[in-house]
Amino acid sequence: MSLLNNKVAVVSGGGSGIGRAIAETYAQEGAKVVIADINEAHGEETVNHIKKAGGEAFFIKADSSKAEDNKKLVEAIVSKYGRLDIACNNAGIGGPAAPTGEYDIDAWDKVIGLNLSGVFYACRYQIEQMMKNGGGSIVNIASIHGTVAAPNSPAYTASKHGVVGLTKNIAAEYGQKNIRCNAVGPGYIETPLLTDHLNKEMMEAVAAKSTMNRLGTPQEIADLVTFLSSDKSSFTTGSYIIADGGYTAI
Repeated sequence: MSLLNNKVAVVSGGGSGIGRAIAETYAQEGAKVVIADINEAHGEETVNHIKKAGGEAFFIKADSSKAEDNKKLVEAIVSKYGRLDIACNNAGIGGPAAPTGEYDIDAWDKVIGLNLSGVFYACRYQIEQMMKNGGGSIVNIASIHGTVAAPNSPAYTASKHGVVGLTKNIAAEYGQKNIRCNAVGPGYIETPLLTDHLNKEMMEAVAAKSTMNRLGTPQEIADLVTFLSSDKSSFTTGSYIIADGGYTAI
C-alpha cells in the first residue's frame, strides 16, 4: 500500500523546486494534494504534472505571508475534502545579501514575514483543523541555516532558526493530541532559488563544501519529507533533520 493512501495534504510553495518535488511525491504515494503558491502559472503546472501521472491535485493561489490567506486555504481544503491530514510548509525566500549592520529594514520584515510568520500562520490554522479530524502531520521546511549562520543573510538565518523553535514548540504542545510536527533542514539543493543566484563556479564551490562533493536534489528532500509525513515515522516529532550531504558535519 502507498505511504499516504487517501490522505489529504497541502504543500505551500508547491509551484517549483523542493515544493513541487514534495507535492509530486505525495501524489505518487496516494495523497490528494493541494498546491498553494503565489505564482498561479507555476502552481497549475505542478497540478498538471501530478494529473498526467495519474494523481489527484488542485491549485489554490495564496500568499503564505498573510494570515488570512492561510486561513482561507485551510477552509478551501476542508470544503473540498472534509479534512486535512498532512501539511508541508515550504514557501520561503532568501532575501538580499548584506551584513546585519547594513541590512534593509523592509527586507528584514519581508523575509521574516514569509519565512517565519508565514509558517506560524499556516501551522495555526492547520492545527486547528487537525484537532477536529483527530490528528495529522506537519513538516516545516527550515534550512541548514536553522542551526548554522549564513553570513550576510541575517533575516534568513533568524527566520530558519525560528522555524526550528516553532516546530519543537508545536511538538511539545500537541504530542498527546495525535499531531506530529517536524522540521527538515535542506543544505544546498539544485533548485531555481539557488541557480538563479549562483553561477556555475559558485555552485561548484558550494558543492565542494559537502562531504559528498555535490548539491542535493529536490527529490532527495521530498523523499525525507514524505517519510516524516507518513505513519512510518509515527514516533518522530519535534525533530529537526538536516539533509545537507554532510555540509554541517565538517
